[in-house]
Amino acid sequence: MTIYPVIRKPEYDFKGQSYASQYPNLHRYPATMLPQIGIALLDELGLHGKSLLDPYCGSGSSLIAGLHHQSYQLYGYDLNPLAILICKAKFTRLPMDEITTQKRHFKHILDQTHDSQVTIPKFTNIHYWFSERVLYQLGRIKCALDQMSDSPAQYLFWVAFSETLRACSYVRQDEFKLYRIPKEALPNFMPDVEDIFYANLSRVLRLYEYIYLPKLRDSSQICLKNSAFTPNQETFDVVLTSPPYGDSKTTVAYGQFSLFTNEWLGFNDARLLDKMMMGGKPDNTLYLNGIIGESIQAIHLESPKRAFEVSAFYRDLARSIADVAQAINIGGYAIYVVGNRRVKNIALPTDQFIAEQFEQHGFKHVITYERSLSNKVMPIKNSPSNRKGETVNTMLGEHIVICQRR
Repeated sequence: MTIYPVIRKPEYDFKGQSYASQYPNLHRYPATMLPQIGIALLDELGLHGKSLLDPYCGSGSSLIAGLHHQSYQLYGYDLNPLAILICKAKFTRLPMDEITTQKRHFKHILDQTHDSQVTIPKFTNIHYWFSERVLYQLGRIKCALDQMSDSPAQYLFWVAFSETLRACSYVRQDEFKLYRIPKEALPNFMPDVEDIFYANLSRVLRLYEYIYLPKLRDSSQICLKNSAFTPNQETFDVVLTSPPYGDSKTTVAYGQFSLFTNEWLGFNDARLLDKMMMGGKPDNTLYLNGIIGESIQAIHLESPKRAFEVSAFYRDLARSIADVAQAINIGGYAIYVVGNRRVKNIALPTDQFIAEQFEQHGFKHVITYERSLSNKVMPIKNSPSNRKGETVNTMLGEHIVICQRR
């Protein structure tokens, strides 16, 4: 069994830097890859002006790296509607005078909105997460947004509304999962929804104007799709991505984080998102192929249930890599930024698994870099035994796997 070499790369730690250091995000998003990593990798490999695909694009870190290096063709796929909304807000080129006109138009509509026009979406536990007063105020803003003219500028307004939803809910603001604030804090929680929305909108428009718009060119082809990636006639020079590190249920709960936005905006299957992602549907057979098999067998001895869940993730990841491999041009690169998580205190060598999978599809492993994980919001510890007080580090570093198609 081949063990693929790993080299420590301190310059990719970007110690002291955050997402906001160079390209502040328009909207919070879980487990985002630093754009600086992608920018440095494309520079190191001389991939300036190349076509780029991210099959799990999230809020668009890889696409930012491509824009920075003047990629002429950028494709991003994600199952999460919120992720695609954020990307459309960032990467749709609009003149600022149109955005200013839309802002005036929105304010006029909001001022004219009557109580009889306001409707509140119906979804499970909505009154558990929002007060009646907040629901009404959010409903007024959504009613006005629904009446805006059909302009791509609406993406920026919806992103501001999405941030407002979470800020005005009973959710603890420092969490990605849905945890309610203490019961005794509820009576004093009285946010001014309209003020918060306008503050979010001003921030979003400012970042768009000064950070993202200058990078967008008429010649750039940017395609964003709310679906899983499937190979078609399009091929790419580079795939730059940071896939999920495990199933959404037990690692980063993208579905929980995005639930309010996806429900309020009427996206289908908002509550099924975590099950739709990789590993969301546990298998009834163990995935014992190749380099990951030994770890899954060890997990099975500790917990058969967890072993089947882990198997489902790696089986789905293998299928995805098979699809991605078909879309890369001869001589092109696959660059995956991943974390090697632990389950039941057993290490899962995801970096080795990815290199192995690409080599099985006609690629050569070029190198794997290791970087310290000091700036990504992730759970640092978990409890493999599910006993209070017994915790272990889940991951302290990331691996950058680079493979090239032969």
